[in-house]
Amino acid sequence: MRALVVDHSAPGRLALGEVADPVPGPDEVLVRIQAVSLNYGELPKSDDAVEGTVPGWDAAGVVERAAASGRGPRPGDRVITLGRNGGWAELRAVPVEELAVLPDTVDFTTAAALPVAGLTALRALRTAGVRPGQRVAITGASGGVGRFAVQLAHQAGAEVYAFVGSAARGAGLTALGADHVLTAPADLDEAVDVVLDNVGGSLLAELLERTAPDGTILSIGAASGRPTSIQPYQLVLNRLTLIGIQSVGDTGADLSHLVRLVAEGRLAASVDRVADWEAAGETANALLNREVRGKAVLTID
Repeated sequence: MRALVVDHSAPGRLALGEVADPVPGPDEVLVRIQAVSLNYGELPKSDDAVEGTVPGWDAAGVVERAAASGRGPRPGDRVITLGRNGGWAELRAVPVEELAVLPDTVDFTTAAALPVAGLTALRALRTAGVRPGQRVAITGASGGVGRFAVQLAHQAGAEVYAFVGSAARGAGLTALGADHVLTAPADLDEAVDVVLDNVGGSLLAELLERTAPDGTILSIGAASGRPTSIQPYQLVLNRLTLIGIQSVGDTGADLSHLVRLVAEGRLAASVDRVADWEAAGETANALLNREVRGKAVLTID
């Protein structure tokens, strides 16, 4: 089958190649992929990425072969899938616990944008126990996770502070539910109760100083690539809780929840760029260069 493989000589370190078809386990379905999305964290950004491997977390497509165990969706069902790798290919073997069936009203492009970014935002807010009236700061709010987090925090009744790298990158966030769109913690009018951080670096360090007593900080990513200077006593002084979070394991139920929200018109996938997977390298570079607001999706023909 064809797949996007790590190729350090290609643009974005990605190129189309031929690899062996996946062999599903007894509790896995075989899915013919129609669309995939790119996430910053999975891109092969250095020589450490193993040449010839197939990356890919998020993918949507059609079940080609049901699980031998008899569990899960049937052939012909449209599904959204999540895995640690192997998603950027024509075929993918997926455990039945890591997928959800799509309603006809949700297309593959929209569905492919949901898994990692949507689940990360959903689970971060759930872990923080966000309640109506709380002040929630979201860094990297113009990115994939950030845009989902803005919408879900707004739906939870929070007052949403969306932090972006520039005023231009804040376009559209108010319509998604942001009450305030800011570029620096110094612009905060009062302390926040919850921080969802996708950036790290000095931004996170400054927000720690502007988090209310008994507040919660969720560390999701470190897109800045810069170290964060934290004094442990910062946490002790105001009884802050710092939690690292990933969106892995038993994701089927949460994927179904996100799909339902999209189908009901209550959640937007914010797909900013769609391209054929022949343009994977250029699309990956655009994501790395912060040229994408929201999600980048590749279609497989």
